[in-house]
Amino acid sequence: MSQQAPVKVGIIKLGCIGCAPLLEYLLDERADRNDISVRVVSSGAKMTPQEAEEVVKMLEPFKPQLIIIASPNAALPGPTRAREVAKLLNVPTLIISDAPARKAVSKFEEGGFGYIIVEADSMIGARREFLDPTEMALFNADIIRVLAITGVFNLIVKTIDDMIASIKKGEEVKLPRLIVTKEIALENAGFSNPYAYVKAMAAFEAARKVSDLTTEGCFKVQEWEKYIPLVAAGHELMRYAAKLSDEAREIEKGLDQVMRMPHRASGELSVKRKLIEKLPPKA
Repeated sequence: MSQQAPVKVGIIKLGCIGCAPLLEYLLDERADRNDISVRVVSSGAKMTPQEAEEVVKMLEPFKPQLIIIASPNAALPGPTRAREVAKLLNVPTLIISDAPARKAVSKFEEGGFGYIIVEADSMIGARREFLDPTEMALFNADIIRVLAITGVFNLIVKTIDDMIASIKKGEEVKLPRLIVTKEIALENAGFSNPYAYVKAMAAFEAARKVSDLTTEGCFKVQEWEKYIPLVAAGHELMRYAAKLSDEAREIEKGLDQVMRMPHRASGELSVKRKLIEKLPPKA
């Protein structure tokens, strides 16, 4: 019996959100899955309509069977153009974005797109007097820690894996429609201890509130003496959210109850708890 050809997954990145930098690696953390082939195209930091169209067209020769578009505020013209061009490829398409994209949910659904909108994936404090490459990297390190520990990444992995599984079986792909709140995220975090759970909940909510400060500092306040403290405060709050997330995971470590969900080479997820134990046999 011949081996099934891997599912071709095309990932388009426009700009940067916390869910984007490690997205392709979340699907194949040990680089040994034999059921998927992945290509990533990116416009870098910019996300103009022209660049969005160009990067989607770069993906065409790969002939993807599933497209994932990750960007800040998917309601903006650049991500909108990316969706329009991706639609012409006639394959299931998933949008991953942050809270401002909620205003475009009806358009996603009308266009036949799936979506995962993560409320805690807050905007960076993008003011020139404050944000340099080091500060940008530190903010993303903090937000990635929050999204990983609070269950957001687990949810994204399981959702995309379900779509891949449907393609492998020749079934119609169910398009997810998810607004990721703290409750939905934490359902996927796998905490066994209630104190770990509530620390992670606090971390998610702190990360979500960061955008209140950064949005005010970037778009509503024009005086530099006022907007610099606002965006800096947002970054300090994200740093504390990362600290709370770490504290939650350390509680689980102390109980030897950290939930791990590695992929098998065939693509299925396994689940284990104790550090020193083998994976359960494949079902």
